[in-house]
Amino acid sequence: MEVLPLVALVAGCAVVAGLARRTPVPAPLLLVAAGLAAAYVPGVPEYGLDPHIVLPLLLPPLLYTAAVDSSYLDLRANLRPVALLSVGYVLFATVVVGYAAYLMVPGLSLPVALVLGAVIAPPDAVAATAIARKLGLPNRITTILQGESLVNDATAITAFKVALAAAVGASAGWADGIQEFLLASVGGVAVGLLLMVPIHVLRKRLREPLLQNTLSLLIPFVAYAAAERVHASGVLAVVVVALYLGHRNWQVDFATRLQEEAVWKMVAFILESVVFALIGLQLPVVLQGLGEYEGAAAAGYAVVVFLVVVAARFAWVFPATFLPRLSQRIRTREPETSWKAPVVVGWAGMRGVVSLAIAFSVPDGVPHRNLILFLTFTTVIGTLVVQGLTLPPLIRLLRLPPKDTHAETLAEAQAQSEASQAAEDRLTELLASPANALPPPLADRLRTVMERRRNAVWERLGEVNAVTGESADDVYRRLAGEMIAAEREVFVSLRDARRIDDEMLRALLRRLDLEEAAAYREEAG
Repeated sequence: MEVLPLVALVAGCAVVAGLARRTPVPAPLLLVAAGLAAAYVPGVPEYGLDPHIVLPLLLPPLLYTAAVDSSYLDLRANLRPVALLSVGYVLFATVVVGYAAYLMVPGLSLPVALVLGAVIAPPDAVAATAIARKLGLPNRITTILQGESLVNDATAITAFKVALAAAVGASAGWADGIQEFLLASVGGVAVGLLLMVPIHVLRKRLREPLLQNTLSLLIPFVAYAAAERVHASGVLAVVVVALYLGHRNWQVDFATRLQEEAVWKMVAFILESVVFALIGLQLPVVLQGLGEYEGAAAAGYAVVVFLVVVAARFAWVFPATFLPRLSQRIRTREPETSWKAPVVVGWAGMRGVVSLAIAFSVPDGVPHRNLILFLTFTTVIGTLVVQGLTLPPLIRLLRLPPKDTHAETLAEAQAQSEASQAAEDRLTELLASPANALPPPLADRLRTVMERRRNAVWERLGEVNAVTGESADDVYRRLAGEMIAAEREVFVSLRDARRIDDEMLRALLRRLDLEEAAAYREEAG
């Protein structure tokens, strides 16, 4: 692809995603709609979805950033529901959707129908994470959806390879399929386990943030390529490495963490925006070559497959939620749940770009390939539009309990208080040594900064300013910002008057930027 169309794609996606932040509609939906509209604008080039680019180049960093931001402890606590969805549901959906297509489409063989089932079985990692983050779902539901989306691609890709081998006559039977599935899953986890500790040790020993971030950008591709090289699951390898590194990220120096967070936010923003726009842009490609399936027949197949996909998820989610709870051990270990949680989980099964990429990887010689592409595309669009648009009102209708922000703030304040007490004890111990002697103003400054951190969270629980409606913490940050802005203007005026040079200006402004970052806590969302 030429450079200019690629730049135009990224720029257009960034604009649409930025506009989406000003609307109640999740960004993925607007990006898909924009892609559908742009696909028929004269002069817009054809953006083909090459599986050799999406799977090895776009999927690893998206999985990596989602897994790093996930909680290993929360995922471990919800391992049973995550496994039932990411493995059990994907295999169930593959069989149910495939068999339904086999019964519905004349001349469609069962192995080819199972290829279709495997292609559209996995809900999308990017869609689930983006919409869950936008809606502010309860923590346990968000953890389950994110955990499912991190692992289910590995299940679906492996099931797809097995079904495709059967469709082209290259498989000896179900035993070979089970063997390949075990090799891919166990091998992917093993590769991740082998790589995670050496990579983490290297991250700790590299003290240069630029080198650290270069390594960080390479990690998902290295893990994915290493696993695929031995015919294991690259998806699982990336997820295992990312969960381990995210869990131990506190052991990396602060400069690397700050820079890494900014880098990965930008990468995730660009890639997520592009992949959803690419979904809509595939419409002309998908409609080409439908042949005998054009018209009402193809539309009827699309509606039936969409309905089967939705029904199959509910048919799996409700029994998978409540049947295990017949066990006293599971009821004791896991929190109580109502029918509302499985309704949300069942309706949140949006499909995405991975399904389309897998569909485009079906070889040209496979019968009914164009129909597989069309049904995959319509299912992806249908789930994103129908379920994506109706999920927010459904959550409001169900009146799910919101996050207890007061309890979270209280827990944060208590944690900060304990940490500040430890810091104060350590400071007293250090200042008692002649080797750490400091002038009283500097020692008082250390104590003031420490006390400021201790009080900042408690102040969010206190009364608000009667005039502005701000908490004491908000007022402090606003005044600190005004003071820093005044300093910044003076520095710039001194540079313009040639009393300091640009290099000194950059050093002074960086110092102010760090102070401003310390004064302003990052807002969630």
